[in-house]
Amino acid sequence: MDYLRIYFLRHGQTEQSRATLFCGSGLNPPLTAEGLEMANCVAAAHAKTAWQAIYSSPLLRTVSTAQIVAAPHGLQPILDDGLKEIGFGAWEGKTAEAVNTEFHDDYIRWMADPAWCPPTGGETATVIASRALPVIERIRAEIPKGEVLVVSHKATIRILLCQLLGIDVGRFRFRLDCPVCSISVVDFTKQGPWLRVLADRSHLTARLRELPGT
Repeated sequence: MDYLRIYFLRHGQTEQSRATLFCGSGLNPPLTAEGLEMANCVAAAHAKTAWQAIYSSPLLRTVSTAQIVAAPHGLQPILDDGLKEIGFGAWEGKTAEAVNTEFHDDYIRWMADPAWCPPTGGETATVIASRALPVIERIRAEIPKGEVLVVSHKATIRILLCQLLGIDVGRFRFRLDCPVCSISVVDFTKQGPWLRVLADRSHLTARLRELPGT
């Protein structure tokens, strides 16, 4: 392979993802038992992938996922704050219904344009792009070819994909899917970033794919 291929992996299931709660950088839950199973499925599916490096958000749910995938290769995940999830501020741990009731005006503004309108006390998509995209640029500079794994979060991965593919980051919630423990793959060719795979979960068992949550 004479170009760089980055696999963007969302972490395994947490109690918050199972309950469809806002869970950003302000919460640090562990993986559930099913989340650990999911990470092990990824490790098994990519046991022979020649990872040049594995990068991860420093939050517990991403680190646990990354460590499980890295272990068979004798690698240690490289932690980077730029890969953290978006901060949801006062919305952390709440359902969308509760947020709509308690912070209605902010919620409506955020739904309309999360690029510039943050959750109450939280971060905008443009802020996430400004800290996450430089991580990818550093990876590209340091590892010009081969396969790299980046373990991150739902919003952060979608924002990164929008940035790389020329999609308005204000549309990240409405243009790209990123379910729990899904993998999206981008090839960095001479023609620019090429989305090879989006939100694939074929590495998971049928039972894990059918679990509730996002």
